[in-house]
Amino acid sequence: MTGFTHRFRRWYGEGPLQLLVLLGSFALAGYAGVRLLDGDWLLIAVWFVGAALVHDLLFVPAYALADRALRAAADGRRGRGEWINFVRVPAFLSGLLLLVWFPLIAGQVERYESATGLPADGFLARWLIVTAVLFAGAALCRALQARRARRSATKERPPVVH
Repeated sequence: MTGFTHRFRRWYGEGPLQLLVLLGSFALAGYAGVRLLDGDWLLIAVWFVGAALVHDLLFVPAYALADRALRAAADGRRGRGEWINFVRVPAFLSGLLLLVWFPLIAGQVERYESATGLPADGFLARWLIVTAVLFAGAALCRALQARRARRSATKERPPVVH
């Protein structure tokens, strides 16, 4: 490590490449923000503030309640909590897809069809299929993990002598 890099890392906490990538991402986000606010900036600003308020006042308590219920269900079962993340991850991804594509899933497609010229039917069915695939994949991963754990547990046991 060169003297400059060592001093920089002590001062900044990371290497110079990380700072360059961070500054580049800020520049790109700033450019995107300027382009986004070029149109109806007041409506966009109200939408961002509203989205932040809805997230903090409605979604975060809902996440916390759902997670608390999931952990409470795990406490009473054998293999405490080994399966929680196999529910959390697909639920999070499904919720994120719902949030991003909600207008199209809910059928509010007038602007989409006029802007893209593409039909907007089938988004609800596709979201449900993706959600089912996510949960099925998580269940498969959990089953494989449990199978591997059972196999390793039987291999570690000494043979029973009669």
